[in-house]
Amino acid sequence: MKIALAGNPNSGKTTLFNAITGKAEYVGNWAGVTVEKKEADLKKKYIVGKETLRVIDLPGAYSIAPYTGEEAITSDFILDESPDVIINIVDGANLSRSLFFTTQLLEIGVPVVIALNKGDIIDKRGDRVDVASLSRHLGCPVVSTTAVSETGLMELIKTAVAIGRDNQKPSFDKTSESTTDIERQKVVDMIVKNSVIKTRDASKVNISDKIDRIVAHKIWGLPIFFLIMWAVYALSIEGIGGMLSEYFNETLFGEVIPNGVSAFFERIDVNPILQSLIVEGALGGVGAVVGFLPLIMVLFFLLALLEDSGYMSRVAVLMDRYFKKIGLSGKSIIPMIVGSGCSIPGVMATRTIEDVNEKRMTTILTPFVPCGAKLPIIALFSVVFFPEASWVGPSVYILAIGVIIVSGKLLKRLFVWDSTSHFILELPEYKIPSLKHAFIQMIDKAKGFVYKATTIILVMNTLVWFMQGYSWNLQAVEDQSMSILASVGAGIAPFLIPLGFVGWQLGAAAITGFVAKENVVATFAILLVAASEDALHMPGGVLTQFFTPVTAYAYLAFNLFTPPCFAAVGAMNSEMGSGKWLLKGVGFQLGVGFTVAMLISQIGTLIFYGEFATGFVPAVVIAILMTAFLVYSIKKADGKRRIMELAEEEM
Repeated sequence: MKIALAGNPNSGKTTLFNAITGKAEYVGNWAGVTVEKKEADLKKKYIVGKETLRVIDLPGAYSIAPYTGEEAITSDFILDESPDVIINIVDGANLSRSLFFTTQLLEIGVPVVIALNKGDIIDKRGDRVDVASLSRHLGCPVVSTTAVSETGLMELIKTAVAIGRDNQKPSFDKTSESTTDIERQKVVDMIVKNSVIKTRDASKVNISDKIDRIVAHKIWGLPIFFLIMWAVYALSIEGIGGMLSEYFNETLFGEVIPNGVSAFFERIDVNPILQSLIVEGALGGVGAVVGFLPLIMVLFFLLALLEDSGYMSRVAVLMDRYFKKIGLSGKSIIPMIVGSGCSIPGVMATRTIEDVNEKRMTTILTPFVPCGAKLPIIALFSVVFFPEASWVGPSVYILAIGVIIVSGKLLKRLFVWDSTSHFILELPEYKIPSLKHAFIQMIDKAKGFVYKATTIILVMNTLVWFMQGYSWNLQAVEDQSMSILASVGAGIAPFLIPLGFVGWQLGAAAITGFVAKENVVATFAILLVAASEDALHMPGGVLTQFFTPVTAYAYLAFNLFTPPCFAAVGAMNSEMGSGKWLLKGVGFQLGVGFTVAMLISQIGTLIFYGEFATGFVPAVVIAILMTAFLVYSIKKADGKRRIMELAEEEM
């Protein structure tokens, strides 16, 4: 039996899907979190009877007549694939809006059961929904649920299976095909009026409104966001996450595991080359990345709490006023917030943007947001060069916002892009976040992190170990500078000199970072720890021979703003739908990362140390050439824009 879950965005649909299937799909307080249908079997505790029950989580939709891409997926599935039963998740806190879509579903002729969700919020408001009256008006069963606590879900599944088996179609009075949206809404309003008993004055300013006047303020909103991110990073890096990561790095992966594995291999007389490959290559590289896992888990746990509380929706609204100035809308902040976990789903979330130019711009800019893969780099450089400073992590987010705004302005001027979309977002009420939900999200992110570390990063580390230990004629080398990796890193090292970076090791780490950003940390671990036998993450450790604090921050920025991992570039290609625009996007990202790192390194060194950084002269030359190119390109684009405006006037 196929059970389809359908409902408005932010109705709790994906939360319910996760609860009844045991999955951990991304949940957020906005449209566009689910951009494609997802399928899973029911959890054992919810199975009814002996038949297989397949649940399909459909993207959020406001109407059966599709307007956006994700609404089209929902509409096509319901109309063409005829599920056995539809569970329509209705936001009980916003009944009037939700029932518009419900009445359309009831007219299709497929068995429907209503999940009246968010019962906790309804109770908090003091309102009461007459479930029996609502069921009578709609002509189908209605079950009260609270997906977060799994209240009412067993009854919901039993009801859905029963009416699906009996093919019990709704008895809702069909409106004529000529019924307008206005007339349909009148019917919905009548149903709500007869089914909801309101006990509070809707015009009264509530606590959420009072909080919004502060956190979403046009002046104080951004400083408050910075303070919140500072607190999150301070708790992650300096709190339990940092302490556990220190144990992982120094003791677990620094001594216990390598020493234990080495002793075991020596007892069974393993070939020294194989032993070095496993201990120094595989365990050394993977351990350097996984060592920061506790810190990252705490960070994701806190971010999940923030999102579940409703605050991140306010960030989207806050950023809308800034994004409008660069040709984007607040819709673009949604993929970027999703991308803070991983750039791939963030890029995929851009498909909810209707305007093709805005979608392309957002696809290019979304990877600039620090994702989970970049967190080990942030953590490594923070603890090595800024051990007493908790501002480094949040400063990266502020820098990212600035880079996104400036880059968006440039893209708009260079490609004559204008946005035509509008941003409408319903702000959920603030609530006490679910510790269970945050824990599930944290575990899911940790599983993905470990899986990546033991697959892509493990393979890359093995390759890096081989390349740093052997020459092109496959002979073992004592001096790493004679290795394959040294020659590859040396090939791009000259291009990094204007950025103040000197050393083939930095070029090699940058190259491996394009495969997966975590490889930057892993590559340093293999190259530097093996050569010096000092811990990579220690303050004042081996990295200080290549960086000052300023150039270290510049190298951090370089890895944050240059093109993302290969998988994310693949997602960009899919969403761009054009190889030409993909090349433009990747080229633009490379230029931004190079420029930001160069400015930080050269200007920062001059300000803080009173001297010129390495590569100052070529940096000045490149800056002049880039400025001339941008001026020429913008003038050319302005001319094109003027021609288009004249053509429109003549028409």
